[in-house]
Amino acid sequence: MATGQEVTAWRPSVPGVTEVFHARFTEYAYPMHVHDAWTLLIVDDGAVRYDLDRHEHGTPHDTVSLLPPHVPHNGSPATPGGFRKRVVYLDGSRLGDELIGPAVDSPDLRDPVLRLRVGRLHAALARPGDELEAESRLTLVAERLCGHLRHRTDPPHRPRDPVIARELRELLDARVVEGVALEEAAALLHAHPAHLVRAFSAAYGIAPHQYLMSRRVGRARRLLLDGVPPGGVASLTGFYDQAHLTRHFKKLVGVTPGRYRNRAR
Repeated sequence: MATGQEVTAWRPSVPGVTEVFHARFTEYAYPMHVHDAWTLLIVDDGAVRYDLDRHEHGTPHDTVSLLPPHVPHNGSPATPGGFRKRVVYLDGSRLGDELIGPAVDSPDLRDPVLRLRVGRLHAALARPGDELEAESRLTLVAERLCGHLRHRTDPPHRPRDPVIARELRELLDARVVEGVALEEAAALLHAHPAHLVRAFSAAYGIAPHQYLMSRRVGRARRLLLDGVPPGGVASLTGFYDQAHLTRHFKKLVGVTPGRYRNRAR
């Protein structure tokens, strides 16, 4: 029986993500198997060796691995202490079947920017209430993956689009409390999700999810100054719960909502 296993798995409310899987294995070896989703894998400690389409591959910690659906692969520790990995499983809405062949040929990508973005994606996926951030980060990750698989290191240049940026800002302003998913915003504004994120960031120097959280924190400050208890502010300003409010409030204001209210005059 294998030992040294630690596993966490969940399904976030983010379009395109079928599962998030974090694991640490010291001895366990996966037999040959297939997934019906894309496997986006990073290794934080140790290394994994695996066979994909009868070719051996490895995953050092600075590599992002993308294993395509329906292609058999296995996996086992490549270092004495085993490995710790983080995986996002993506459905076909993010990466099309036409990219399966290139992914089989080159599943391991050495790209520090991509590695950093995937790590930040995992951080956002682990925080309930930050689905817009996770969706935005996933959109840019998928875009960069497509660039690699189509033999482009960097995504194509996109011109500034102040009109679409303003329209997205107006949509966010109108839906501060209820929020809006990136896919929904893209459908409403007739634009690609990645273009929305890039156009907004270029126009305002801040990502859409950061703008929305700033608006929510601003509304929370006003409610606190009006005497609303911190416990009731979260639901009135669109935060997932009080912990979600506290995390973003402290990040932007420097103190917790309770301390802010107590020190207010």
